[in-house]
Amino acid sequence: MICNGVKEMVAKATSEIETIPIDGADVLMENSEIILVDIRDVRELERDGTIPGSVHVPRGMLEFWVDPESPYHREVFASDKTFVFFCASAWRSALATKTVQDMGLKKVAQLEGGLGAWKKLKYPIEKRQRK
Repeated sequence: MICNGVKEMVAKATSEIETIPIDGADVLMENSEIILVDIRDVRELERDGTIPGSVHVPRGMLEFWVDPESPYHREVFASDKTFVFFCASAWRSALATKTVQDMGLKKVAQLEGGLGAWKKLKYPIEKRQRK
């Protein structure tokens, strides 16, 4: 029997990370010191679009792309910028943000409510197709 379910894990992670309020968050797209990171599955990205200018990182590759010792490391994570993670509803992004914070990334946060909240406020969305 599971004694620490996903709801508990998300609540614990959320209590230990920074969450950026969704109200007024559309200005993040224009801030050159912030990198918005979409951790949703590629099928979600194609179906629902994403925040303009965001970087897509599949959740299953996040730790490997962040770790500079990994053969899969991506240079975007060598930056000194602030990384703001989002998913559909801020559950996966809470866990992802906590994970990279535990790995040593200092300037990290998640977006309150994820892409679902972003879309409810009618903030811009861009469509993306698989390369």
